[in-house]
Amino acid sequence: MSHTVEILSVGTELLLGNIANTDAQILSQGLSELGLNVYYHTVVGDNPQRARQAVAIAKERADIIITTGGLGPTCDDLTKNVLAEAFGKKLVFDEPSAQRIRSYFTRTGRPMTENNLQQAMLPEGCTILDNDWGTAPGCAFFADGVHVIMLPGPPSECRPMFQYRAKPYLLSLSEGVIASHTLKLFGIGESSMEAQLREQMNTMSNPTLAPYAKEGECELRVTAKAPTDQEAQALLQPTVEQVKALFGSKVYGVDVSSLEEVVERLLGEQGLTLGVAESCTGGLMAKRLTDVPGASKVFKGGIVSYTNEIKAGVLGVPQELLDQYGAVSSQVAQAMAEGARRVLGCDIALSSTGVAGPDKDDRGNEVGTMFVGIATPKGSFVRSLSLGNRPVRERLRIQTASHAFDLARRYLSGLPYSDSKA
Repeated sequence: MSHTVEILSVGTELLLGNIANTDAQILSQGLSELGLNVYYHTVVGDNPQRARQAVAIAKERADIIITTGGLGPTCDDLTKNVLAEAFGKKLVFDEPSAQRIRSYFTRTGRPMTENNLQQAMLPEGCTILDNDWGTAPGCAFFADGVHVIMLPGPPSECRPMFQYRAKPYLLSLSEGVIASHTLKLFGIGESSMEAQLREQMNTMSNPTLAPYAKEGECELRVTAKAPTDQEAQALLQPTVEQVKALFGSKVYGVDVSSLEEVVERLLGEQGLTLGVAESCTGGLMAKRLTDVPGASKVFKGGIVSYTNEIKAGVLGVPQELLDQYGAVSSQVAQAMAEGARRVLGCDIALSSTGVAGPDKDDRGNEVGTMFVGIATPKGSFVRSLSLGNRPVRERLRIQTASHAFDLARRYLSGLPYSDSKA
């Protein structure tokens, strides 16, 4: 059976923009991996009447409602009350949940006020989802043809509660096993990717193939359902291999998190080290590299050479190159990478220089004009980029850093620096 899911996020702070609704993002990603269709996101404030209206609408159009927030101890935490009323459920006091709440306060050394025990009031007959990451338990029940799952709002609780409590419940709703693989692509736009797969995707039912656009890259998720995981994998593998063959070296990994993760894995496997010299990316390349656990084994360091003085004085970029070509040039990008490799004592070095905006530079280079370089024991290479269709500084920096990592990935994989395929 195909399920329709609505995520109902409760909290006036979301509507005011005080916090971002990361819960909905977390849940949508997880539900997609389970092959469940999220059709609607709804955000409603801490108002009983509007919450009732939102639940009434959700009941009519979804057979799985997942709520986040509104399970706490204060008077504006109304999610359980509204859901119980909407589905004709009584709220009853659950002593084991109350004891867990008391134990939490004892363990953390914080005083507990009596209103915290209202978190132990749960819909009669529900499946209790124990919260090992906070005080408010979640719960799940089935009524009026709808599965309802309530999760706490804080992302530090919502994420593990979904992973370890809600996910097993959702898997129990489906006969058999749902499995998926995500292919990551760089160097191709979503529209171009989708155009090559549209006819196939429209005819597929099991497995299915779904495209997703990320910042500067794309994903393809292949999902299959079968009685066992082994049978599901057998369904998935031919499609995975077909996509890899179709897009060639633009596929940089399967079930990996990022380009930088792939680069660091390849460096580790080959016993090599990496350093970076950054201008327009302002340290983003180093930040992304050190976000990956174990980076210290392969990453030597970085130099943010934002001014010509640092490019020349620290990296050793010849002044005549800066004078003749300007800082935003392929010649300077190459010299920066070579200088970083020499100064940092690393096997491979990456560089970035360009115009992130909002205005042209003093030599007339348009916003989005970027150069990324790589210096290796086998020589140097520079990729010229024009990323100015949507000249937003953050976006330009993200894409520039990703292009630099793609150069490293290709070098370490024995691939050409450019790929005209697909």
